[in-house]
Amino acid sequence: MSRRYLLVGSGVAALSAAEAIRGADPAGRITVVSTEADPFYSRPGLAYLLTGEVAEPSLAIRSPRELAALALERVVGEATGLQPDRHELLISGGRRIEYDALLLATGAESIKAEFPGASLDGVLQVDGLAEARELVARAQRASAAVVVGGGSTALELVEGLHAQGVATHYLMRGERYWSKVLDPVESAIVEARLLADGVTLHRRAAVREAIGDGGRLVAVRLEDGRTLPVDILAVAIGVRPRLSLATSAGLVTDRGILTSPFLETSAPDVFAAGDCAQVHDPVTRTAALDTLWASAAQQGRIAGLNMAGVRVPHRKRAPINVTRLGGVTATIIGAVGAGNDPDLLTLTRGQSERWVVGEDAWQVRGARRGDRLRVVVSGRTIVGAVVMGDQSVSHALAHLIGEEVDISGLRPALEAEPDQALDLLLAFCTAHVGDHAAAHR
Repeated sequence: MSRRYLLVGSGVAALSAAEAIRGADPAGRITVVSTEADPFYSRPGLAYLLTGEVAEPSLAIRSPRELAALALERVVGEATGLQPDRHELLISGGRRIEYDALLLATGAESIKAEFPGASLDGVLQVDGLAEARELVARAQRASAAVVVGGGSTALELVEGLHAQGVATHYLMRGERYWSKVLDPVESAIVEARLLADGVTLHRRAAVREAIGDGGRLVAVRLEDGRTLPVDILAVAIGVRPRLSLATSAGLVTDRGILTSPFLETSAPDVFAAGDCAQVHDPVTRTAALDTLWASAAQQGRIAGLNMAGVRVPHRKRAPINVTRLGGVTATIIGAVGAGNDPDLLTLTRGQSERWVVGEDAWQVRGARRGDRLRVVVSGRTIVGAVVMGDQSVSHALAHLIGEEVDISGLRPALEAEPDQALDLLLAFCTAHVGDHAAAHR
């Protein structure tokens, strides 16, 4: 009898799992349960749908032929209950599906706003394609909007609304944009581009209440008392894993569904991957959430292999987030937070380049032709990078960071020649990646 695989979710984690399963078990029965009827699509690509740069069909991440080759059974419905002891999943409408191996790839959902008026018609959050469609439709008949939140998702909403011709106000709770990830120069680049496009920025601002008329949003009152007449209030204040199915089934959870390095949950034959999974790392002996597209794809593939009986542990890699900030393509790799280390010494070179050195950590930062590059080195390895604009070095940096390549031999040269530090690092990156590729031919 064919082995029965059941995948709950329709994101890249579920797709990667399906592909891994099919490769390891051509005869297995794979069923995908999701509330979304749409085929597998690029959630990062929703940003370009909002701006009108891509049409909806372009969001598909696999062709109909590729999906047909996977021979998936698609079930559109809500998973309402899981009974691990009976190896059974309950679906809305009363259907029950039995499984031999189950994957929970339920993803994450936007944190709901709690200010008064948050339930008014016109207060929106985008978790998927359906909400993106609604935002585009509303934007086409709206005159003004407010966006609240930090990070890349909020900026995608800002750029999407602005591109649709809506006068857009962006509320930043702090003094600058995404200060937990970007340094002041990087934040300034993004803010300058937004201002040049006509977006109105509000620093140290937050929503006190959404004001309605007949249940429909008509204005937003800020904490400082100002009132902005708007038709749309888009909220992106963070996400949290969807855990209700796991917790109701008695699975062990923390911030996410806790799993072993093999993506196994606390229930036999139940696995988890993607935004909902908190995966144990045997190296750090911690369990971490990772809500990035590339990480979900990797976890889904590993989970699928293990579901099919191919024992492969998950190896946590440096997170990679490819996004667009203020119209600039940006790749954020690994640990790049500026922190507040009082021992760091800042050395500047020109107006757009600087080198920062401390006892055990240095950051080399450079910008040429309007591009921006920051590389963070700690101890013996490169631990993070921000690449804005020209992406020619992104692959090399991602490789060195992900493989934790020892660059301690460069330290004397970096300390002796701070003006050439960035060029030395990039030359090393290029040479090392070339050597690595040649060795694996």
